[in-house]
Amino acid sequence: MIIEFEDSTASCPIASDQVVHWANVTLSSETDKICELAIRVVDATEGLQLNETFVGKRYPTNVLSFRADIQLPEGPTILGDIAVCLPVVEEEAHAQSIPFEHHLAHMVVHGCLHLMGYDHVNGNDANEMEAKEISILSDLGYPNPYLGKEQKDT
Repeated sequence: MIIEFEDSTASCPIASDQVVHWANVTLSSETDKICELAIRVVDATEGLQLNETFVGKRYPTNVLSFRADIQLPEGPTILGDIAVCLPVVEEEAHAQSIPFEHHLAHMVVHGCLHLMGYDHVNGNDANEMEAKEISILSDLGYPNPYLGKEQKDT
């Protein structure tokens, strides 16, 4: 896997190697092809701009996935890009009384699954995606992010 990581905030407390590991485990659970993606940690201003421009919503959200799914004649499958809004993920982790690292891992797994074609628009798709998230996070050593909570649209 070819996974690029950029922390445009320069304040993400999790090492880039850890974030890349989460993405690698997620992608490897779905395919044996060589895939390429970029993960960018953004601030609230950029998160708002991206969400407004591409989703039409006037607020920053926790994670956005921009699926490309391009297969080059020779080379990796280009999956797309993930933008994680650091302050939103921090606020959500605090509000849910969960460690920031756990929530960030969930957002990275969630974003990667979107790039792999998973969605949560309807109930069946949401259940399938949630089950994959729980399984992958368990493999990574993290607890079920949905236990004791109503499922949120992340």
